[in-house]
Amino acid sequence: MSAAARRTLATARRVLAQLRHDPRTVGMLLVVPCLLLVLLKYMYDRQPGTFDRIGPELLGIFPLMVMFLVTSVAMLRERTTGTLERLLTMPLGKLDLLLGYALAFGLVALVQAALASALTIGLLGLTVAGPTWMVFAVALADGLLGMALGLLVSAFAATEFQAVQFLPAVLLPQLLLCGLFVPRADMAPVLRVISDVLPLSYAVDAMGRITTQSGIGGRVVADLAVVAGSALLALALGAATLRRRTA
Repeated sequence: MSAAARRTLATARRVLAQLRHDPRTVGMLLVVPCLLLVLLKYMYDRQPGTFDRIGPELLGIFPLMVMFLVTSVAMLRERTTGTLERLLTMPLGKLDLLLGYALAFGLVALVQAALASALTIGLLGLTVAGPTWMVFAVALADGLLGMALGLLVSAFAATEFQAVQFLPAVLLPQLLLCGLFVPRADMAPVLRVISDVLPLSYAVDAMGRITTQSGIGGRVVADLAVVAGSALLALALGAATLRRRTA
C-alpha cells in the first residue's frame, strides 16, 4: 500500500471514530432523511400517486442536503480548532485529507442510501418500474455529491453560521431549477440553460427515469455519470481551495 493510501485511510478512520462518539450527528445523517420521507408519504396519503411522483426525487434530495450541512460544518470545525493546521504540518496533503473525509462520509452515505431506499421502496410502498438497485445507486451518488459540495464550500466559511448559510445559497437554487416543481422543459430559456449545468438536475432526472421506465437506459447512466463527475470535481476544487486555518 502506498504512503498516500495509508494517510487517506488513517484520516478516514479518525473521522469515523469521531462520528462514532457523536450520536446526534449520526442520527442526523441516518435518521433525519428517513423521517422526512415518512412525513412526505403521509402528507400525500389522500392523494394517490403523488408520492410515487415526487418521492423518488426527494429520496435523493433529502440525503444530499443533510450530508452537505454536516460535512461543511465538520471540515470547518477542523480549521477553527486548529486540527487541520496540525495535520497539514505532517506529511499529509490536502487531497489526502479530503479523500479521507470522502471515504469516511462515503461509507456513511452508503448506509444512508441503503436505509432511505429500503424504507421508501419497502415500507412506504414506492412504485419503481426500473431496477430497485439503481434507486439505491442514485441515492448514494446524491449523498456523495452533497458531501463533496459541503467539503468544497467549507473553505469559504469563517464560522459555522456562515457554513450553514451556504446551504440556501448553493442548494436552494438547484432545488428550484432541478425540475421538481416545474418541468425543466417548461422553464424560461435562460433558466433551462442554468438548470442544465446544475448537478441536482441530473440526479432528479435519473430518479424520474428509473421509477417510470423499465430497464437501465443510456440516459440514466449518463445522468448518474454527471452526478458522480460533479462530486469528483467538487473534491478536486476543495483540495485546491482548502486553507489551513480560519483567519
